Amino acid sequence: MTAYVALLRAVNVGGTGKLPMVDLAAMCEAAGHEAVKTYIASGNVVFTSKGTEGAVKADLERRLADYAGKPVGVIVRTAAEMVAVRDANPFPDAPGARVLAIFLDAAPPADAAAKAVNQAEHEEIALGRREIYVRYDEGMGASKLRIPAAKAGTGRNMNTVAKLADMAGALE
Repeated sequence: MTAYVALLRAVNVGGTGKLPMVDLAAMCEAAGHEAVKTYIASGNVVFTSKGTEGAVKADLERRLADYAGKPVGVIVRTAAEMVAVRDANPFPDAPGARVLAIFLDAAPPADAAAKAVNQAEHEEIALGRREIYVRYDEGMGASKLRIPAAKAGTGRNMNTVAKLADMAGALE
């Protein structure tokens, strides 16, 4: 069994609508995943599964589309990958709530940071393996920063990344 973290895109925000975390947990259990636990009401779930990352992602996306009536993006990482994302934070001295890891299915393009628009002087971008890290010294709320390469991804602040890494790590 592999411990996974699944991150849902745009849950409880704007277009996708509400998804109670008990329903998300039930979907994962119905798929045969074990030790299912959700974390905060923004589409974070950890579990163990015999399936591959690709199979877990495809199945969860299908179940969510059936539930929501439209596609819901899902990014999946193993527990070890989530720990690696936490440990690779290029802005370790910044408060965790001010650093966002944007999770992608594939490596970000090498020019992802260069193609960002409306980047303020106090904002910094760094590329990871399958992530884009962003430091918002003045917070994300008022930021006008847009990163085209991040459009298909989903972001979590480093406090959440650390908690999910711990939760998934405890399942191994």
